[in-house]
Amino acid sequence: FQAEDGIRDSVASRGLGDVYKRQSHIFQLYKVVIVKIFRFIVGLTLGAALLRIGYHHFTNPEIYDEIVPSYLGDPRFWTLLSGAIEMLLGIGLIVNKSRRITSRVLVFFFTVVYLANMNMWINDIPFSGTKLTSSGHIVRLLIQLILILTALNLSEIQIRYSKKK
Repeated sequence: FQAEDGIRDSVASRGLGDVYKRQSHIFQLYKVVIVKIFRFIVGLTLGAALLRIGYHHFTNPEIYDEIVPSYLGDPRFWTLLSGAIEMLLGIGLIVNKSRRITSRVLVFFFTVVYLANMNMWINDIPFSGTKLTSSGHIVRLLIQLILILTALNLSEIQIRYSKKK
């Protein structure tokens, strides 16, 4: 306001630049919150699925034994081991504090267990009495890739590209 003696209060102009900066910060905050909620929901869902599938390795191991590559040796050992690992990884995804490290291990795990799916494809082995067509195996491969990419997202690994001059 202007006083009678002509002296004005000094209030720094905030201008439009400050408004846009605040909007940008609010947008970034919302983005972080949405990403955290997304990762929580995906971690919980994938974790529950891994628990269920891992448990199924113990209740119905025969269907998994059939797809274990013969060069690995005793199929029941690998079936039960992979089931136990799946259950542990499922718990690790559900628990928020361990989600990042568990997801990193999961990327490796999903890559390794695909060997059984490749064995099914190459040797035309049925899973639970069902033989997949080539298209079915390609869909299964795409699902595996999506699982690997999902685990990478949950792991919060940041891939940075540098531009060489």
